[in-house]
Amino acid sequence: MNLLPLRLLPGADLRRALEAALAADGASAAFVVAGIGSLADAPLRLAGAGEARVIAGASELLTLSGSVGADASHLHATLADATGRVWGGHVGYGCRVRTTAEILLARLSEWQFSRTFDPRTGFAELEIARKPLA
Repeated sequence: MNLLPLRLLPGADLRRALEAALAADGASAAFVVAGIGSLADAPLRLAGAGEARVIAGASELLTLSGSVGADASHLHATLADATGRVWGGHVGYGCRVRTTAEILLARLSEWQFSRTFDPRTGFAELEIARKPLA
């Protein structure tokens, strides 16, 4: 396991930026150790919901956790909106960094993550494989 600290800049798509950073680093599996920052108009899919709900305006990223693969990720976040109301859920594409996002990834160099559709859940779920020895 190696750590990869990141600072995402304003306008970056949180999920896409993490996937791109992992791919650029030559890794294909990581977990988020910590994540804080601020977002704008953040789509979160709440528990049991079919569609994402956009948390409109500025929000603080209080926590971020999940798995990241070079081509897909599964992230959950806790956000506080401008009134202090706290929201939590599945991070969708389109969560834009407002001022900054500071993320620490733990890269798992011997592993690769991918996502395949699981008919039991109706979602693309994590597939874990050990990388072949070089």
